[in-house]
Amino acid sequence: MLIRHATINDVPELARIEGASYPATEAASEERIRSRVAVYPDYFWLMEESGSTKGFICGLVSDQEILVDDMFADTSFHNPDGKWLLLFSVVTDPAFRHQKVASRIMEKVLEDTKKRGKTGVILTCKDNSEIFILVLASLMKAFQFPPTAATNGIRCVWYFPDSYL
Repeated sequence: MLIRHATINDVPELARIEGASYPATEAASEERIRSRVAVYPDYFWLMEESGSTKGFICGLVSDQEILVDDMFADTSFHNPDGKWLLLFSVVTDPAFRHQKVASRIMEKVLEDTKKRGKTGVILTCKDNSEIFILVLASLMKAFQFPPTAATNGIRCVWYFPDSYL
């Protein structure tokens, strides 16, 4: 198993997995994924094993704590010096689900984000992601990061305490 950053060559496979994971009205197009990888490849993590991409997590860095719709389409919102990693996609190829792929990638995301001195990670989920949110909360506890959920229970925010950076 290898977790690495995406390259332009990975885009068609990332787009396939994205399309299999979100409704057509929500999935990022291959063109959109290509533009994101071109601007912030260090914020695209993917897992490979035996020549297959099992899943990926991506997002941009910003000083804004709220992920707004325009961020999905406009890569200029990315500020490498920003405080927050705002996650767009946490996806696993349907053939590899229920194997803790996303959790393993998230471990690397958290490790890298912490090393880069960011304040925290913002994950905005749909209601049907409740199980994954609970898994992430357990993961954050293992990493000794205090999880803080927004009032609606859908938006999860993890702050990295100063003493842990």
